[in-house]
Amino acid sequence: MTQTTLSETKKNRFRRLRALLVKESLQIIRDPSSILISIFLPLLLLFLYGYGVSLDIDHLNVGLVLEDTSPDATSFAQSLTDSRYFRVKTVRDRHDLEYDLTSGNIRGMIIVPAYFSQFRKRPDKIAPIQVISDGSETNTSNFVQNYAQGAFQNWLRQERITRQITDLPKVREQPRYWYNDALESRYPLLSGSLAIIMTLIGALLTALVVAREWERGTMEALMSTSVGVFELVLGKVLPYFALGMISMTLCVGLSVLAFDLPLRGSIGLLALVSAVFLFCSLGLGLMVSTVTKNQVFAYQITLITAFLPAYMLSGFLFEISSMPSWIQAITYVIPAKYFVQCLQTLFLVGSVPDLIFWNMIPMFGIGLLFFVITAFKTVKRLDG
Repeated sequence: MTQTTLSETKKNRFRRLRALLVKESLQIIRDPSSILISIFLPLLLLFLYGYGVSLDIDHLNVGLVLEDTSPDATSFAQSLTDSRYFRVKTVRDRHDLEYDLTSGNIRGMIIVPAYFSQFRKRPDKIAPIQVISDGSETNTSNFVQNYAQGAFQNWLRQERITRQITDLPKVREQPRYWYNDALESRYPLLSGSLAIIMTLIGALLTALVVAREWERGTMEALMSTSVGVFELVLGKVLPYFALGMISMTLCVGLSVLAFDLPLRGSIGLLALVSAVFLFCSLGLGLMVSTVTKNQVFAYQITLITAFLPAYMLSGFLFEISSMPSWIQAITYVIPAKYFVQCLQTLFLVGSVPDLIFWNMIPMFGIGLLFFVITAFKTVKRLDG
């Protein structure tokens, strides 16, 4: 083949690719579902995660059984009532709270026994407080136990200061929390939710749109032309890649401006990581649509293979280290796991290039595998 022929071939490929890109771009503009998936859906999910999901619990409904009416017991009860972490219902008998605890009206009972004030006379100086919490809500139960313990320790410190008592435990705590000083669960939740949102959007964009083309017969029309497999895949991915990056930009901007999410890392590094993950997510959607060729089936498969694993196994809500070892092994093939780690690092910690790049490598490898499978399944015959 002469050099002139090779040059003409390259020009023809570029011309066909450009035509495909124009065609897909016009289809995105004319298709309301693409705008709905890429713009309105992520903003809706972000508002839900920003305002509706929180692991911080304030104003816990608890019962206080005040069997002792001494000044010490009354002072401790007042400290519980004034705390922003509790909404206290005070009774004199614990049996008065059993129905409330059973029905879920309260999440625990803090019992101050009749001999509470005698703790000063004990050698160990330990006050006998009993905390009973609702174990059916394990996370909330832990909050009740920890908050009650913290409230008692705070009361001890206040007593030592106000009454100048020297026989109380002289423990001075100065906690330090790196990367999230106020321990706001909203920050890791918001940064991690971007991975879940982009997983769903990236996979749905290509899965539903390409599957619809198979249903309408337009894909068969493309197959009958001289368009190659590489040109076809690239022409399908690039417009939706640009749309996904626009969606990511909107989500990041809204998180930073509306929800005060700190962005301590490099914007350029964030864009690079997002591009790699979007490449992976779009590849999954394209592979699903190529295999199923049906919108309903493609939607169901996308939820099963993209959204649910990302939500459950990415470390977004559930700690991976607490999972069984065989489940932890599965998480290594979940791209969202690496993206969540990158996002939480960039937003809360800063630019840590070694950590970011080592997480980008498996994401890129998994995405490349998706595109290879798609290329093999996209054959140039109508019965494929």
